[in-house]
Amino acid sequence: MANRKDNLAARRYEDNPEWTAQDFASARPALDVVGEVFGTHVADTLKRGRGRPPKDVRKVNQTLRLDPDVLEAYRGEGSGWQARINDLLRAHMLGRNR
Repeated sequence: MANRKDNLAARRYEDNPEWTAQDFASARPALDVVGEVFGTHVADTLKRGRGRPPKDVRKVNQTLRLDPDVLEAYRGEGSGWQARINDLLRAHMLGRNR
């Protein structure tokens, strides 16, 4: 099928020519163009920050020393082992007599 002469994907279209170095040099960010065409409120709606949005309650990075056999047992259960340990610690914390 790729060898067919009427392969539309391989054809060049006059309304969509290949970009030149000058085209790349004069290109602008899409949000700038959207802001001019549709208004800045639309551009602000489409804009998002970098990375994952922050959670309300963030985890704390803490070093915890565990016996090798304990660590191996939880890692052996597959992905999510850290969350399972967190759940067990939470259950123990909530079950304690204060």
